Order: sequence, then structure tokens, then C-alpha cells
Amino acid sequence: MTDELSANQNLGNAPATTQSFGGTQFSPRGVPVITGINRVGLLALYMKEVRRFLKVQTQTIWAPAVTTVLFLVIFTVALGRGGREVLGVPFASFVAPGLIVMGMMQNAFANSSFSLLSGKIQGTIIDLLMPPLSPGELMGGIVAAAVTRAVAVGCTVALAMALWPDVSLVAAHWWAVAWFGLMGSVLLALIGLATSIWAEKFDHNAAISNFVIAPLSLLSGTFYVLDNLAPAFQAVSRVNPFFYVISGFRYGFLGRSDIGTQSDVVVAAIGLGVLNAIIALAVYFVLRSGWKLKS
Repeated sequence: MTDELSANQNLGNAPATTQSFGGTQFSPRGVPVITGINRVGLLALYMKEVRRFLKVQTQTIWAPAVTTVLFLVIFTVALGRGGREVLGVPFASFVAPGLIVMGMMQNAFANSSFSLLSGKIQGTIIDLLMPPLSPGELMGGIVAAAVTRAVAVGCTVALAMALWPDVSLVAAHWWAVAWFGLMGSVLLALIGLATSIWAEKFDHNAAISNFVIAPLSLLSGTFYVLDNLAPAFQAVSRVNPFFYVISGFRYGFLGRSDIGTQSDVVVAAIGLGVLNAIIALAVYFVLRSGWKLKS
């Protein structure tokens, strides 16, 4: 009996080794099985989020596209009569790029702001927290799905607007179209994810959408140029990141923008990238802390 006890104690103090059961090998206890990026889990989360909004695509893709096209119709009829031109192009061609990227940003926010909030309210948040996903992988999957929805909405809106008279969507600078569209979508996806972490009910989410996102979108130069504003309001617009997203995206199509010269547009592009990196870092640390998710 003493020998048996001594053998068990020695076994407990022995270094952990790979164990084999029925021909299948398992890692020792406490040794992580997944190292590096969990690609399978990340892809599974991404596909889950994409399928979630595709199941109701009439509401998540087609309805926003119709609403955005209606903005174009209303403002073109109201303000674009008599061959009115802005920045040297017809008013419809001026306003179309801004409406496209505005629709992209709003839907990126809508998608990511629903992900964690719905889980908290329905009590299924454990399904996102229990899988072996790091905070960075969780954030990456949700943001990537939100950007996918934004691109889908943007392509649908652009296709519909291309059929409207006086709208020309021939890109002058493809890099600006891709960069500012991507940065705008990522920016709103990150803000939406932060909102999803903070919010405790859908009213909180709606408050951010109605009192922060919508005003910043509509007052960012979508329907006008900055020179039409008083100097004080111009200064306020120039600290609004939505202004740079919309004006930079418009620059990609028209080759001109009220940001300034081409070098000013490049500086704005770099600034948006830095801003997204800062927000992503902040959201990552909040996710890692488990604030309002694990408590």
C-alpha cells in the first residue's frame, strides 16, 4: 500500500507528457492546443455573423439601399433642377458618392452594434465568450462581418444609382474609393462594437444611432460643400471624421473634394487609418477586460 502511494505521488510530480487513449493523442493538461490565430474559430464566427444578416437580407441590405436611393431622388428633385452643378459636376453625381458611403457606414454600425447586445439580452452571450477565441479574434470576426454587410449595401446602392439620370460613378482614383470606403466601414463597425459592449438594452443602442451616428452622417458634407457654411461651422465639420470619409470617398469618384488638394486627401487617409488603429486598440482592451460581458 505504501509503495502504491509512493508511486502515485511520484507520478503526480512527474512532468506532464502527451497522453494517448485509443490511439488518439491529447496534449497535457494546461498546455494550449490552439497556438497562434484560431483560423477555424475566426472563420466560423465570421460566417455566423454573415449568415445572420443574410437570413433577413430584405431588411439588412435591400431596405437600406432603397432608403438611400430615395434620398438621392428627393434631393435631386429638390436641389438639382436647372442643371445645377457642384464641384464642376451635376448635383446628382456630387451627392451620389456621399450617399453610398453614408449607407455603408450606417449599416456597418447597425451590424456590429447588434452582435453582443442581442446575446446579452437573450442570455446567449456565453456562446460567444466560451469558444477558444481571443479578444482580438472576437473583434476581428465581428468587424469583418460588419464590413462585409457595408460593402454589400454599398454595391447595391451604387448599382441602383448608376441607373439614375445625371449620375456618373466612374472612379477617378480607385485607391481613394477603396481606402475611404473601407476605413469608414471599419470606423463605424468598431464604434458599433463598443456600443454593443456598453449597451444594456436596445434603447441604448438606438440612442447612439439616433443622437450620434445620424447627425454626424447628415452634417458631414453629404449634401453640400464646406464653403457654403459659416467659418465656425466649417471648423466644427473639420473635426468630424465622417466628413473626411465622405469627402475622401467622393474624391475617389470625382477627382476633387472640399478636403483640399491631393496631398490633403492623402493626409486625411492616413489620419483615418491612425484613428481606426487607436479605436481598435481601445475596443480590444475593453473586450479583454470583460467589462459588462463577464460580470
